[in-house]
Amino acid sequence: MKKAEIVIIGGGVIGASVAYHLTERGAKDVLILERENQQGLGSTGKATGGVRAQFETDINIKMSLYSLDFFQNWDFDCGYEPRGYLFFATDEKQFDYLRRNVEKQKSLGVKAVEIVDTPAISEIVKGLNCADIVGGAFGAKDSFINPLAVMRGFTELATARGAKIETETQVTAIETRSGKIVGVKTDKGKIECEKVVLCSGAWAKSLAKTAGVDLPVEPQKRQIVWAKSETDLPANLPMVVDLGSGFHFRPAKDSRDEILFAYPDADEKPGFDTNFDEAFVAKVYERAKYRASFLAETSIVREKCRAGLYENTPDHHAIIGDCEIEGLYFCTGFSGHGVMHSPAAGRAAAEIVLDGAASFLDVSCLSLERFAVGELLHETAFI
Repeated sequence: MKKAEIVIIGGGVIGASVAYHLTERGAKDVLILERENQQGLGSTGKATGGVRAQFETDINIKMSLYSLDFFQNWDFDCGYEPRGYLFFATDEKQFDYLRRNVEKQKSLGVKAVEIVDTPAISEIVKGLNCADIVGGAFGAKDSFINPLAVMRGFTELATARGAKIETETQVTAIETRSGKIVGVKTDKGKIECEKVVLCSGAWAKSLAKTAGVDLPVEPQKRQIVWAKSETDLPANLPMVVDLGSGFHFRPAKDSRDEILFAYPDADEKPGFDTNFDEAFVAKVYERAKYRASFLAETSIVREKCRAGLYENTPDHHAIIGDCEIEGLYFCTGFSGHGVMHSPAAGRAAAEIVLDGAASFLDVSCLSLERFAVGELLHETAFI
C-alpha cells in the first residue's frame, strides 16, 4: 500500500502552490493527486489571468498585495505584465463605492491606485463610449499573468524539492478514523497519509462529504469569448470592468489584435457543465457593441472561446484552514480569484498545515467555521 505524509488533492494552480510552499519549508513527503492526464485542464487553464488589488475586503487586498509582489519578483517567468485594471461606474452609488474602496486600498498599502474622472477614462481607453460613465478607479500596478505558467512554476520547483505528482488518479473518498485522517481512496487503490489538503476547486464539496464535512462550495460556469480585430486595438489596454454589469475585457497576451470578453451571466445556473454556449456570444456582444466600436468590429475566434468553472462560496471568498477532522485542510472556494491569489493562498495553507496557523498573514477570517457562526465577508465587485 502506498504511503505519503501529506496528500494534496488537485493539481491545479492552488494545489501546486501548496506543494511549492510546503516543500519550501522542508516538507519532503508530499504527493499531489491529479485526476486528469495532465495538470491545468480544469479551472486553471480556463482563467483569464488577471491580478488586481482593487478589492473591497481587507483580506482580498492583502492577499493580492502579497501575490502581486510574488509574481513581480519570482525567478520563474510567469508572464507578469502590469497593464492595470480600470473599473468604471455608471451611477453615483457605484462611484461612491469605488471611492471608498480606493481609500481603503491606499490605507493598506496599495500603490498607484486612484480615482479617475470621465476625461481620464477616455484617455486610458481610447475609443471607449463614456457617455454614461460618471467616473472610475484605475490601479496601474494590477497586472496580467499566465495561469498555466504559474502552475508549472509551482510544480517544477516543488518536484525539484522532492514532491511527487500522480496524474490520472481520481480520489474517490477521504478516509478517517476516530476523527483523524488515515488515507485517501483512489481509483488506483488506497494511499495512507496523515494529512490531506483539499484543493480540488469546484469538485471539493463531494470529497469533503466523504469525510463528513459540509463544504459550501458550488460550481458555476463562467465563459470567455475570444475575438479578433482586423486592425490593431488601442495601445496599452488594461483590464476594463463595468462595475454595474460585470462585463469586462482585456487584450490577449502578446497580441495587438485579439481580445477576451466576459461577464457573469445571471442566467447561468450552478452545475458542472463546461460546454461553451453559443448563445453567450450574443449576450456579450450586446454589451461590447454599446461600449466601444473597436469591440463591436471584432470577429469571434470560436476555437479559443472557452467555459470553465468558478468554485463559489456563499460570500465569494476562499476557504483556507482546518476543520474538526484532524489532518484535513482546505484551500478552495476562491470564486474566480484562485490564480491571482495562489501565492498567498499556498503559503497560508502550508503554514497552517505545518505550524497550525498562517503567520505571514492572518487568514483566520477565511476559515470554514465562519459559515457556521455567521461571520461572512462581503465583496461587491464579483466578476
